[in-house]
Amino acid sequence: MSIPGKEIYRGYDEFGVIRVLDDGYKRYLSFGDVDEQSCWLKSEPAIPQHEYVRAMLLVLLFCEPKRCISLGLGAGSLNTCLHFNFPSLKQEVVELRSGVIDAAYKYFQLPRSKRLQLHNMDAQDFLQSVESKLADIIFSDIYGPDGLDEQQLQPDFIHECYHRLKPDGWLVLNCWRDHQSEATLSLLRELFPDIRSCATQSGNWLIFAGKSIDIQSGKQLKNNARELTQRLGFSLGTPLSKLKEHQERAL
Repeated sequence: MSIPGKEIYRGYDEFGVIRVLDDGYKRYLSFGDVDEQSCWLKSEPAIPQHEYVRAMLLVLLFCEPKRCISLGLGAGSLNTCLHFNFPSLKQEVVELRSGVIDAAYKYFQLPRSKRLQLHNMDAQDFLQSVESKLADIIFSDIYGPDGLDEQQLQPDFIHECYHRLKPDGWLVLNCWRDHQSEATLSLLRELFPDIRSCATQSGNWLIFAGKSIDIQSGKQLKNNARELTQRLGFSLGTPLSKLKEHQERAL
């Protein structure tokens, strides 16, 4: 199915095409003819439109972040949402393609702020070579023209993320349902005592891996989700209802 709207930008780099389309109300970032990588509502720039991005923000039920790292930018909808809803939050964002960074600034109003630092480099290289303070949350959403970047499911990558997190930090991985496997969960269990996942209708499989066990009850999580819904401007009820635990929690 083709992406709606008129193409207002097309660029190329060594990885392929970068397209921006506009239908009057929304803008879309695409890395191909039918691939809708990001969607942005012009009238509500701080509200993510894709179901999976909203679901990734379930991690906010487990911590109030002061520092986040995002591996993969897209149009920056997740980062824009965090920037406006958490005024003291500092973010580091890693994006391999300079053209994607340029498009996010020019066409999707990615904030230019000292609280939002961009690194134009490979995610693995960043994790191995760039020194920064430990993060409360690492979001890993690394996709290209051919789909998921498989590096984010490799042991070395997972270990690097683990060591970049605070003792009570969380890693959030955006994968496809095709990647659901006991092998992936076993890899994460070697490091993270609290592992949960959420499958979306759009086919994403989101993994939430905590370095410490969250002991909130289901009722507490629902109450917190209602408060966070008011703060963010969209409901977290549906993704929360799909959240699944993969490890028995200590009592």
